[in-house]
Amino acid sequence: MKGIDIRNLDFSYGEKWIWKDFQGFFPEGEVSVLMAPSGRGKTTLLYLIAGLLQPTEGSIVYPRDTRKCAMVFQDGRLVEQLSVEKNIKLVNSRITTAQMADCLRELGLAGMEKKKVAKLSGGERQRVAIARGLLAEYDLLLLDEPFTGLDDEIKERVIKVMKARTAGKTVLLVTHDRQEALLMGGQIYDQF
Repeated sequence: MKGIDIRNLDFSYGEKWIWKDFQGFFPEGEVSVLMAPSGRGKTTLLYLIAGLLQPTEGSIVYPRDTRKCAMVFQDGRLVEQLSVEKNIKLVNSRITTAQMADCLRELGLAGMEKKKVAKLSGGERQRVAIARGLLAEYDLLLLDEPFTGLDDEIKERVIKVMKARTAGKTVLLVTHDRQEALLMGGQIYDQF
């Protein structure tokens, strides 16, 4: 079985150890949900998998020689002075106007392509960040509390869109919310 195979992973921020001899396997083409209390290193693990941080020891083996990774951060990380369209094109310059419009419509953001991110509400910004992740070219999608700030109705809509658009892709979701985990489906890992 192919997947992300984590072996003997150690990582610390200075004197504070976050991971010590961590072992894990996340199957390719499936949703894996990581649940644990705050401060247990879930976001750090995503950063290590994405290559934003390097392990102190151990290895992360990917199912392919090359990896295309997209990430939706809890805080969105959008460029405020740019439009929705330009933020999305930062991660995929080849996306067509029709593809972008279709995804934005599905997420309840129809017609907002030219709107500056600074003019959007918090929930709209988070959905733009989700659209940007979904429209990136990726083999692996990392989601760090992506539904933060969305009301229940919008959250359910977004999760349906996400499930449809990520079918057959490798997705790692970090959440504290068991309902989000159940709606996304996949294997829940809550023993860290």
